[in-house]
Amino acid sequence: MKVLLINGSARANGNTHIALEEVGKTLQENGIGYEIVGIGAKPVHGCIACGRCRELGRCVFDDDLCNTLADKLAGSDAVVVGTPTYYGQPNGALLALMQRVFYSRPDLAQHKPAAGVAVCRRGGATAALQSLSMMFQILNMPMVTSQYWNIAYGREQGQAALDTEGMQTMRTLGRNMAFLLKSIHSAEPVQYPEREEWQPMHFIR
Repeated sequence: MKVLLINGSARANGNTHIALEEVGKTLQENGIGYEIVGIGAKPVHGCIACGRCRELGRCVFDDDLCNTLADKLAGSDAVVVGTPTYYGQPNGALLALMQRVFYSRPDLAQHKPAAGVAVCRRGGATAALQSLSMMFQILNMPMVTSQYWNIAYGREQGQAALDTEGMQTMRTLGRNMAFLLKSIHSAEPVQYPEREEWQPMHFIR
């Protein structure tokens, strides 16, 4: 089993990476593989609502990380999305990518355990976590928790490692993720809940 850890910071080795690496090391100690993929600092498209992904099976834009992330999600059993906190929100580039990944390939996310991780200097992280959680909830993704909100604190590069409670929270998240994955996959074949046919309700008719 393998967990995809997405680093939503432009800084490859910043505080978001430190938090995710703590999760990853704990997963590995519990027999679960992991891969950290950073979104980098290159330009990212926002969704333009063209609907072409429904025809192509992928996002129409193929010059950024979106379709690569979708491929990596396909080969993973769970996902953890980490973000720095900007104005109480996740990194805008990360949100643009995840919205396109999940909208173009929702089938790759269904029933896969997920968690958000937010890193901040002082405040706003709970709102950033809520933004990430909204995506997981709409895709039937079991959300993995910890002993506290999945938050680490630090401003300058490397400071998150000094947040002893934050690092403990990341390790607890890793252990909980490993436990849930092992529990899900202990039964073969896995029997996911039967889904009702979607009954969309539009308020403007």
